[in-house]
Amino acid sequence: MAKKIACLITSMFEDSEFTEPAKAYVEGGHEVLTIGTEKGKEVEGKQGEATITIDYGIDEVNPDEYDALFLPGGFSPDILRADDRFVQFSKHFMDKNKPVFAICHGPQLLITAKALDGRNVTGYKSIKVDLENAGADYKDEEVVVCGGQLVTSRTPDDIPAFIRESNKLLEA
Repeated sequence: MAKKIACLITSMFEDSEFTEPAKAYVEGGHEVLTIGTEKGKEVEGKQGEATITIDYGIDEVNPDEYDALFLPGGFSPDILRADDRFVQFSKHFMDKNKPVFAICHGPQLLITAKALDGRNVTGYKSIKVDLENAGADYKDEEVVVCGGQLVTSRTPDDIPAFIRESNKLLEA
């Protein structure tokens, strides 16, 4: 069954951490909708390889209308976590036990949402201490799946494993 995936994103995202999983999700028959500060705004990846147009502004969306949440890395998650609307949107998925896919710095939104206590996670090495301070059990592995809900990975090198495990949850 096709799933509707919310992707919280703004400029300075890690290009491949958005483009490769999003392509795989769409090829799997799912819908990926980008959510940013403003509908129609163009945001650019930090490598300059990808430019996307935001589908919906955060004030136009209801997390109940989405089946899963996708959080690509780069500087985007750190920028977005300064805005409580994005933090609360992310927290909703964790609270409702809906699938959440966060790669590299993506878990920063979940740290700020205080949604990682007792969870097995991974992420980029520079946020390891932040994850541990948020109560998470950090694993230095290419992909970590926690509770059949949360999929996390460390870097662009881990994208194939990230996609594989995300797709398993989407098909469940």
